[in-house]
Amino acid sequence: MKALVFAEQRDGKIKKTAFENVSLVKKLGMDFECAVIGDAVDAIELGKYGAAKVVHYKSAKLANYTPDGYAAVLADAMAKQGADVLVMGATSMGKDLGPRVAAKLNASMATDCTHIEMDGGDLKIVRPMYAGKVLATIKLTSAKKVVTVRPNVYAAEENPASAAVEEVASDVDFKTVVAEIVAGAKGKLDVTEADIVVSGGRGLKGPENWHLIEDLAAQLGAANGASRAAVDAGWRPHDEQVGQTGKTVSPSLYVAVGISGAIQHLAGMSSSKYIVAINKDPEAPIFKVADYGIVADLFEVVPRMIEELKNRN
Repeated sequence: MKALVFAEQRDGKIKKTAFENVSLVKKLGMDFECAVIGDAVDAIELGKYGAAKVVHYKSAKLANYTPDGYAAVLADAMAKQGADVLVMGATSMGKDLGPRVAAKLNASMATDCTHIEMDGGDLKIVRPMYAGKVLATIKLTSAKKVVTVRPNVYAAEENPASAAVEEVASDVDFKTVVAEIVAGAKGKLDVTEADIVVSGGRGLKGPENWHLIEDLAAQLGAANGASRAAVDAGWRPHDEQVGQTGKTVSPSLYVAVGISGAIQHLAGMSSSKYIVAINKDPEAPIFKVADYGIVADLFEVVPRMIEELKNRN
C-alpha cells in the first residue's frame, strides 16, 4: 500500500500535524511521498521526520488555501503518484479538504482517527463516534482511501532522511482563487496543536475574570481554550471553543477551570492524556473523565497555582 501524506502549511511553514503524520506512516512501514501545496514553502524540514520524497505543487493561485484548488491538486497527485491512501491532519483545513478529495476519488474516508495500524493489506482504524461515547474500529477496503488523523495523538519523531524536494508547476484547473486572508492575532497558540491547554467555562462568571485563564496558561506555556457557554456569552472568540461544535484537542495536559463537563465539551477533549478539573461542584460531570480533580472555588485555587508556578519559573 502506498500513501500520500498531505503536508499542511501556513505562511510557508509546515504545520506540526504534517510531521506527526509522516512519523505515523513511517512507523506503519508504508511506502509514501509527501505533497505540499503553495507558493513559497520551506518543505525540506519534512526530511527530518523520515520523508525521502516531497513534491511541492507551486502556483501563485495556490498561495492561499482554496478548497476546490487544493482538492483538485491532491486528487491529481494521488493519480500521478499511484497512491492508495491520502493521509492528512484532522485540522480545520483537513476537515474541509478531506471530503472534497474523497468525493473526487470516489474513495472511502475515515475522519478524526486516533489509532491506525496495518492489518494484512488493509488499514485498521479506531475513531470516536457519537460524541466520543464509543470507539469504532473500522477498515477501509475501497481502492482509494482518505484518512484524517487527530492532531497530537501521534508524536512527531525525528527519523532523518535525505528529503528530495521536487517542485512542480501546478496546471490543474479550478474556479476559486483566494486573494487575501485577514489573519487573527499572530503568535497565539492553536488549541488543536498545543501540548497543554487551559480552558475556562461559565464558572469564571464573566470576561473580566478571564485573566486567570490567561495567566495560568502563560505560566504553563499553554493555549487558551473555552467552553461553549463562555463563547456563546461573548466572553471568548469561537476559535478557542473546545467541544463537539468547536475544536477537538488531544494535548498531553488539559486543565478545565470552571467547566461542568457537558457531553458536547467532553467530546472535544476526553482524549487528552491527562485531565485536571477545577470545580466547586463535586457532582460535576467533568470529574468522571478527570485524572486529577480539585473540588474548590477556582477564585481561590487558580491564583495560588499561578503564584506557585511563578515561584518555580
